[in-house]
Amino acid sequence: MKEQEMRGGGGFWSTLRQGGMPSALASMRGNPSAQQMAFIRSLMREQRRPEVLHTPLTKLETVVFDLETTGFHVQHGDEILSFGAVHMVGGEISDAEPFYTLVQSRVPVPEQITELTGITQQMVNEAPPLIEGLHNFMNFVGGRVMVAHASVHDKSFLNAALWRTSKVNLSHRVIDTLMIARWLQPEMGSYSLDELLSNKGITIQGRHHALEDARMTAKLWSAYLADISHHRQVETLSDLYAYLSRA
Repeated sequence: MKEQEMRGGGGFWSTLRQGGMPSALASMRGNPSAQQMAFIRSLMREQRRPEVLHTPLTKLETVVFDLETTGFHVQHGDEILSFGAVHMVGGEISDAEPFYTLVQSRVPVPEQITELTGITQQMVNEAPPLIEGLHNFMNFVGGRVMVAHASVHDKSFLNAALWRTSKVNLSHRVIDTLMIARWLQPEMGSYSLDELLSNKGITIQGRHHALEDARMTAKLWSAYLADISHHRQVETLSDLYAYLSRA
């Protein structure tokens, strides 16, 4: 949330502080899905603050996340099955409770996905609706920069879910550990998460579980931050983006 909006005198937040409620929001009372959609929309409007670009990487607040899905092709109808995420400040994983949830899917869980992830059709049937899981996940993310490995996949699924539920696209800044690996280690033949974890001596356990993958990616991001610290020209998020754009 923008600082001036938290302090400012007029508009939506001022109305709420004064005990009032805009008519559009009032009409959503008693409708959890509508309230969740309104929250997601408001959160997306608050992203891409320019001051974040000048934050030192050692102090940058991030959420490292991973998704498990019914398949790899969102354009063919595959959907999200689970979200996993952890908070970080710089290279340190926060002591705060991590985030994990399964969500319902309109697409049946393929047998090979159950074998890969351990997620069964029954687990999905008993999970919260997508809008609830997505709302809770975005609430966990808040205004932080997001980190993922091979983020194109995750962003495409998030965008599909956000558009389906709330008619918005993801507006958060995202850091991709795959792109960082290609910049820092151009000699590597493979940039799979398993290869990069092994290369950094990070124990691999619980692969293809969204929360465990998020935790391992967080350790990878921490290792890369240590490597990046040797590059005097890369101190802020803006510096990092500039180098990655040339990689």
